[in-house]
Amino acid sequence: MTAPGFDYDLIVIGAGSGGVRAARMAAQYGARVLIAEEYRVGGTCVIRGCVPKKLLVYASKFHEEFEDSAGFGWSRPAAAFDWSKLIANKDKEIDRLNAIYIRNLNAAGVQIVQSRAELRGANEIYLVAEERTVTAATILIATGATPFVPQNVPGAHFAITSNDAFHLEALPKSIVIVGGGYIAVEFAGIFNGLGVKTSLVYRGEQILRGFDDDLRNALAGEMMKKGIDIRTHADVTEIARSGAGLAAVLKSGERIAAGLVMYATGRVPNTAGLGLENAGVQLNGKGAIEVDAYSRTRAENIYAVGDVTDRVNLTPVAIREGAAFAETVFNSNPTAVDHSNIATAVFSQPEIGTVGMSEADARAAAKRVKVYRSSFRPMKHTLSGRDETMLMKLIVDAESDRVLGCHILGPDAGEMAQLLGIAVKMGATKADFDATVAVHPTAAEELVTMR
Repeated sequence: MTAPGFDYDLIVIGAGSGGVRAARMAAQYGARVLIAEEYRVGGTCVIRGCVPKKLLVYASKFHEEFEDSAGFGWSRPAAAFDWSKLIANKDKEIDRLNAIYIRNLNAAGVQIVQSRAELRGANEIYLVAEERTVTAATILIATGATPFVPQNVPGAHFAITSNDAFHLEALPKSIVIVGGGYIAVEFAGIFNGLGVKTSLVYRGEQILRGFDDDLRNALAGEMMKKGIDIRTHADVTEIARSGAGLAAVLKSGERIAAGLVMYATGRVPNTAGLGLENAGVQLNGKGAIEVDAYSRTRAENIYAVGDVTDRVNLTPVAIREGAAFAETVFNSNPTAVDHSNIATAVFSQPEIGTVGMSEADARAAAKRVKVYRSSFRPMKHTLSGRDETMLMKLIVDAESDRVLGCHILGPDAGEMAQLLGIAVKMGATKADFDATVAVHPTAAEELVTMR
């Protein structure tokens, strides 16, 4: 299927997870597709997000594994860690994944252009690196989001973001992480686990706003047990030079000295300089591209998927939105993505896995709610001796018996959340959970034995 009078049927701006999926599927449906990417193919998740972050999480956990092994009869010389070797191995894996993404696009017949792309009209794209304009019947914006660094904090330019954390030449002896979301708590665990003195400064009342309160409180407690200094109700008003390092100056006047300061205060839709105004694409109050249920913008032929739309900012959601776009536009199969009950994980230490409503949200939405909660020591730590508590929680609609939310803090919580997501999406009841025979001995059996 081709659109006469245009260079391409589809131009995709941004070769991240959502853009790549959309481009490949559209090409497989017969479209002539160009995808423009100014950095590397694979996007934030693959290149400088989820994938390298989890590799660093794995690395940071080994010091506890070595300690825990003593309770199981193991003894070994003191372990030594090499940051440069970790980063080199991480880079090798990212290069491998980047090459796979490129190979898959090429195999589908998608033309890849390494260039920034800007809208010059509803059907016109200017490729900056090649200094030429190309046209398409349909345009998809999949430029994702970029780390937010406040412009009104003096010295904020001294700080790094998560993008920079993957390319540090050496580990600092200490770090202050500003923020309380999942990126902040994940990197706090990474740096702390690798031996860096870590402080987390957050202006809110508790970390992980939007998650279930029991999870938030329990995670904060476990992080502090591990030696992370968490400061809530704390605003950073300045980042100043301090000797050979930096100091985060708090509103209270306190100064926290550190080798590095990292901003992890969220991400903002990556729309700056795209020329959206030239094509009639509208932004909402948060600076995200406005789209309908089928990812169409106010401009009839322009669509947007992924974090740039600020719906549910998760890689699998972007992939699902990209696929739905291709089905809708290039396969005559109108497909809208259901953004409800999406399971997710936070690779904090300990890990979080969650799906569905928090207790607070459920109490606001349902007439009566039953809460089932279990807190216990993971079996492994009966011999390791580590002081760590696991938390599991089910939120149930008392009238329908439907499970509204499942929340887990502890080892392998993310893996459990993926499977729980199926049950919650299908509308499982507490009776369904109770009727399921436990797998013993596992932590997950607690989910079907709570009373």
